[in-house]
Amino acid sequence: MMKYDIAVIGGDRRTSCMASVFAKKGYRVICYGILKIPADNKVFYAHSLKEAVINAPVIVCGIPFEKQGNLYFEEAVPDISLTELQRLLRKNQKIFGGVISEDFRRLCEVREIGCYDFMKEEPLTIFNAVATAEGAILEALLHKDTQLHKSETLVVGYGRCGKVLADKLKGLSAQVTVCSTQANELALADSMGFNTLHLSKLPQKINKFEYLFNTVPAKVFTKKCLENMIPDSIIIDIASNRVGIDYEVADALKRQVFFCPGLPGKYAGQSCAKRLAEYVLSTNQL
Repeated sequence: MMKYDIAVIGGDRRTSCMASVFAKKGYRVICYGILKIPADNKVFYAHSLKEAVINAPVIVCGIPFEKQGNLYFEEAVPDISLTELQRLLRKNQKIFGGVISEDFRRLCEVREIGCYDFMKEEPLTIFNAVATAEGAILEALLHKDTQLHKSETLVVGYGRCGKVLADKLKGLSAQVTVCSTQANELALADSMGFNTLHLSKLPQKINKFEYLFNTVPAKVFTKKCLENMIPDSIIIDIASNRVGIDYEVADALKRQVFFCPGLPGKYAGQSCAKRLAEYVLSTNQL
């Protein structure tokens, strides 16, 4: 019989806050490499990854699950490869994380290990988009001393995050333009009352905007865009892989560009943790 109900490993504030949520519901939790949380008599700390993994049937990791082949830890711990984690996992264990690679998922399937990706669950991804949008707006206001109210504001991309972000900016009375290459996205944005702009026209029109938000994981803010933008405008990049902007050119031109990953963990750790923990517990019927 395993000593603990759930192991919480790595990640950011969302993951560490989950440990507290589980404990408050009466579960015995063992943690490794998490950010500090308030003391709780049902939360224990492992000295190694092995101690955490072999002593719990349910393993909860971070969002993202990994970076460059290693488990993702915001806390400073030595690198731990996914290969090492796989070696420690046992048949019938269940593991949770965000943005889990298909290779890792297949290995789990072969070994009869349950593998659950938070970001494959539509309700969780929508809630994540809400937290991301709120965080992006906060980042913009922290780095610029002008109002969003009636400001000319651009949102590039109209997927999950783009839709929520545009709507929240509109709620703050910003003059929002949605930019995309997709005709259906532009049509939908237009139907929701937003101004629209095809991405091909961005270099010519970018000097209109004071606040710019990127949600697209592809280079959309090219050298021409950066040269033509208002010098004291600001770009908040919330796309996942830091390729949306030519950062080298932005630095040379001294543009205000901020790459902002992990906003839900940075600003809404407790709220996100509750939703994620509910999913873990419902999936395991604990």
